[in-house]
Amino acid sequence: MAVDAAPPVAKTPAAVSAALTETEVRVASNFRGARIVLYGAVFGPSDTPGDVVVIVRGPEQPVRIARKVRVAGLWLNSRPVVFHGAPGFYIAASTRPLDDIARFRTLRELNIGVDHLPIRAPAEQRVETRYGVRDVVVSSLGPDYLLWRQAVVRLKEKTGLYAADERGVRFVDRGLFRAEIALPAQAPTGTYEADIILFRNGEPISVKHRTLTVQKVGIERTLYLWAHQRPWAYGIVSMLAALLIGWGASFLFRRR
Repeated sequence: MAVDAAPPVAKTPAAVSAALTETEVRVASNFRGARIVLYGAVFGPSDTPGDVVVIVRGPEQPVRIARKVRVAGLWLNSRPVVFHGAPGFYIAASTRPLDDIARFRTLRELNIGVDHLPIRAPAEQRVETRYGVRDVVVSSLGPDYLLWRQAVVRLKEKTGLYAADERGVRFVDRGLFRAEIALPAQAPTGTYEADIILFRNGEPISVKHRTLTVQKVGIERTLYLWAHQRPWAYGIVSMLAALLIGWGASFLFRRR
């Protein structure tokens, strides 16, 4: 008698899951930075977990930059270039170097890594498709565009706002991983985006998205909100306070 074969068991596709140990960072006057810890797991039929990349980026901030030029024997600032699309904070942590995880095109399309951030000076550029990569910036600054962009990245890296940690994600057990993100004291306030990406054979196969809020607290938050919601009132009161302090100091020195 013929025996029916059991139907094949469908394999569960590989997936990644992760969570931040804290989703809110409170910035007070004594804030000296923070360390954000992320734990996650890789689920799937394969015994090889693959590669995990953790991207944390802060709110975008325009960057205004100028360079020194020699004019008639004097060193003066050149006409500034304003770059847009630059996150105020950016770090790419991974299980190994990004170039070993995925191809250049994949990293560029996903904006993974400092070299692939879409930092642009809109008034100075146009966007084209070259070498099979979308959104390649072709700037009227010519070859100097890359130098300007490198200067932006260099300044951010110097203050700890941009970083790449090619060993920043570690598997602590089979399928379980841990990442630790250093948030410097200069980190901007606002909503941060955290993307956890699972790669296998150079391709992203699963993504998880998490958010983190960095906000001022106490008197710093009160002044921050006042300055942004009532800029005219804040400016007038600040000017009056400065005049009052100056008058008080001059009065005390006259008495002495």
